[in-house]
Amino acid sequence: MNLLNKKIPAQGFLPAQGFSFSLILSLTLCLPACQTNPVSENTPNNEPGNENASAIQADNSLLSDPLFLDDNEFGFEPVPDNTIWPYIRAGFRLEAGLEHKSVQRQIEWYSSHKDYINRVMERSEPFLHFILTEAEKLDMPTELVLLPIVESAFQPFAYSHGRAAGIWQFIPSTGRLYGLKQNWWYDGRRDIYASTQAAMKYLNNLNKMFKGDWLLALAAYNSGPGTVQKAIRKNKRKGKPTDFWHLTLPKETSAYVPKLLALKELISQPGKHEITLRCIPHAPSFARVDAGSQIDLALAAELAEIDIDTLYQYNPAYNRWATAPNGPNNLLLPIEAAKTFTANLATLPEEKRIKWKRHRISNGETMSSIAAKYNTTIHHLKKVNNMRGNMIREGKYLVIPVASRNREDYALTAGQRKKSIQNSSHGKKRITHIVQNGDSFWKIARNYDVGTHELAKWNAMAVRDKLQTGQKLVVWKQNDPSSLTLSERKPAGTIRSISHKVRNGDSLAKIANRYRVSISDLYRWNEITKGNYLQPGQRIKVYIDITEQASGSG
Repeated sequence: MNLLNKKIPAQGFLPAQGFSFSLILSLTLCLPACQTNPVSENTPNNEPGNENASAIQADNSLLSDPLFLDDNEFGFEPVPDNTIWPYIRAGFRLEAGLEHKSVQRQIEWYSSHKDYINRVMERSEPFLHFILTEAEKLDMPTELVLLPIVESAFQPFAYSHGRAAGIWQFIPSTGRLYGLKQNWWYDGRRDIYASTQAAMKYLNNLNKMFKGDWLLALAAYNSGPGTVQKAIRKNKRKGKPTDFWHLTLPKETSAYVPKLLALKELISQPGKHEITLRCIPHAPSFARVDAGSQIDLALAAELAEIDIDTLYQYNPAYNRWATAPNGPNNLLLPIEAAKTFTANLATLPEEKRIKWKRHRISNGETMSSIAAKYNTTIHHLKKVNNMRGNMIREGKYLVIPVASRNREDYALTAGQRKKSIQNSSHGKKRITHIVQNGDSFWKIARNYDVGTHELAKWNAMAVRDKLQTGQKLVVWKQNDPSSLTLSERKPAGTIRSISHKVRNGDSLAKIANRYRVSISDLYRWNEITKGNYLQPGQRIKVYIDITEQASGSG
């Protein structure tokens, strides 16, 4: 019997609660046809589907040594086994499109970048079975299981210049439309479980909108249904065909569908294209557990007996050091870790799942400054302290939830990922720009003569993200003299660093005028955040040009 012509039922996914821990051997074992093969860590700069994404990918220590399966090495049909690939192939329904040059170009690229394919397969392993199960629930073409490769290369922290996030690359508005919460603590667009269900619903709705044409639905997923409908109306006016291949669409969209079809061809005939498929078991690899309340993620990792980076890899939606105060508090965990976590959590009282600290309010402190100090939000502080307004009094106490470890230990929180990206060198000179009122990415980029998208990417942001006054941005330059500070532009003998003691009535404007320097230089030299008041007795570093000071005094 030809396995490819028969729909193979997928094994059930573990439910949220009351799941069984009887582990199938296929989670860890593959047939003898599998072979071991090291995965290269060299990543091509032009990975398809990841051109616009900036992400931090931690070592995925949860995965065992990679096992691979080449089930078409000698040109025979695949042999039924416990790997996922025959089940994925069995649901392929999209037209091959091999007659189109754009598909052939993508096939050639993928087949010549085998290390990239291996890396993507490794990233996909914990989630592929779940995605297949969700596609089969809605009777959708299983080519869609491969779509995260095109969208994000299965990088859970991917963030594009268009503000799209997660393996399915939802933009904020579409994510909210499909029920994906987005706040300071949690971003559902990166929740593997929730975003996969949302993506399947969205794709299914697009397919209905375009009357069963999956290629048009896929194009709409990439560029928006309005863009595709506009292209269809244009072709109708000109009497041209309105299928995907005849539409004039954005360049990225025109390549988007061919990429997916190329992946389909490689999965269908890996031997023909000299591709070795990773042996990924067709069985659940994680369980979804409800912690029941907010929990410190470092503590959750300890309870599950896994490292904290592994926990974040499975749960990239959590932006901070803990799950969200108002939920969700669900965790995806490797099956055995989920069993351990559940048993250990049952012995831990709810009040001990978060560490608390009594903070004595000092003179000059605000709710904003206290929230920033403890890496939390004003809203959460007010809630746990039963406060209505923002008024606080010196000497009083606030109860504050705090992380159990140092910030650096939570390496995959939003803040630490951003810090890591900002610290990645993109030039010989790093400049810290402090955002002023009226600043925009375009204005700042023009001032430093860099690209707007580059500037956003250096700071783990998108061009359309809002800038906050006082926010610090990293700018990378190649020692362009126009970008250097006063002390770097002038000969060393004419520059002197002085320390100015702030007096009553002093302001940055007065100090800048007195020493004939710019206010922006004072901000940069002293890393002052706009909005912070100068205090009498405070020391301000100033670089002065002796020759200019002397000529001005006569």
